[in-house]
Amino acid sequence: MANDEMAELESWLETNWDASLTVGEWWQILAESGYAKPSLPEHAYGKGWGNAQETQAMRMMASMDILGPPPGLGFMLAAPTIAAHGTQAQIDRYIPQILNGQEAWCQLFSEPVAGSDLAGLQTKGEQDGDEWHVTGQKVWTSQGHAADLGMLVARTDPTAPKHRGMSYFAVDMHQDGVDVRPLKEMTGRTFFSEVFMDNAVVSNDDRIGDMGDGWRVANTTLTVERTSIGTGSTGVAMAAPGKRMNSFGRIAGDVVRASKESRAEGHAPGVGMKLFDRYVEMARKLGHTEEPVMRQDLMKLYTMLQVNRLNMQRARVKNQRTGGEPNIGKLWNGEHHRQFRDIGLRIIGADGMLAPSASMTDPAVVNVALNAQAPPIYGGTDQIQRNIIGERVLGLPKEPGHDRNTPFNELPKNV
Repeated sequence: MANDEMAELESWLETNWDASLTVGEWWQILAESGYAKPSLPEHAYGKGWGNAQETQAMRMMASMDILGPPPGLGFMLAAPTIAAHGTQAQIDRYIPQILNGQEAWCQLFSEPVAGSDLAGLQTKGEQDGDEWHVTGQKVWTSQGHAADLGMLVARTDPTAPKHRGMSYFAVDMHQDGVDVRPLKEMTGRTFFSEVFMDNAVVSNDDRIGDMGDGWRVANTTLTVERTSIGTGSTGVAMAAPGKRMNSFGRIAGDVVRASKESRAEGHAPGVGMKLFDRYVEMARKLGHTEEPVMRQDLMKLYTMLQVNRLNMQRARVKNQRTGGEPNIGKLWNGEHHRQFRDIGLRIIGADGMLAPSASMTDPAVVNVALNAQAPPIYGGTDQIQRNIIGERVLGLPKEPGHDRNTPFNELPKNV
């Protein structure tokens, strides 16, 4: 059946892809076909495929030099979460606009005092009739400055224990009550932002899931995120979604060509086998493959990449969000980045002291090295992943905690 579906997709792509279409036109065609995100159920504008088939579909598009669906957190996280917990009206409102790229999303989870302990968040939502007024601060918000909507978890019942007093909302990022401030990284990018909400208004119709069930809904988002992080890149060409980025008028074929050129020049490397092959070639040219320790470290990295690929393939074939594969994949993703950083900097030597734009070997090495500190932190730290694996997968006793049944407003807090 899977082979038949892939053959059907290939035929459909050959018939419908036209490099002269605008990005907006192609995304709309892709969204209406169900092939934009085929792992979504049919009632949520997908095909009901498994996750492994969706990955295969994206790789097929990459191999055929076809522009992929709109990337980002809406596609990766919001759509599966809304499909799992939203009403049909919410599915109809949000998912088509994600799949055709009209609306970009961000993730409003982490706070200055609630990062690893997400259930300790203090952003509050107060109900006023059919609306909620939200006040608080979020931080490390990926692509917050480019988002039209946000996946927001807020404290809606401070008298309930901390895991049971949260609710999950879709919030309009364009409104006056939302202030987005980009954070500049040492990579030179401004991928993350901090977001301040001052009486931001959210309709009760935009609450995803039941009242007080935000922890369960958020865990769906987090599990999908960890699976996606562990899986890595499919290599498909992408354009930025959303009203702020305004990619819709670009020519789709031009975007594909620019993406290929960018990857060839090392500006957008994926931490996977293609980058590994580039490292091996660099090591060979610079004479490092004659060093036993370098050969051993390269083979160790190769083995880790292959084991993680197979592990995440198993998770996608299962097509379920239980078990430890997503958490293990997330852990290994951080370790891959550290290994690529250390090996790459050893290969290029003093050239690693230069900015990527001044690199005389491969700018990808310095880009990866500067970014390597982030993956072990974002999407849940390595320590949190180990706790989850120990408690939920291996069945080890939970860490003792006095606060599990204590009302949130009675817990001690840092002021």
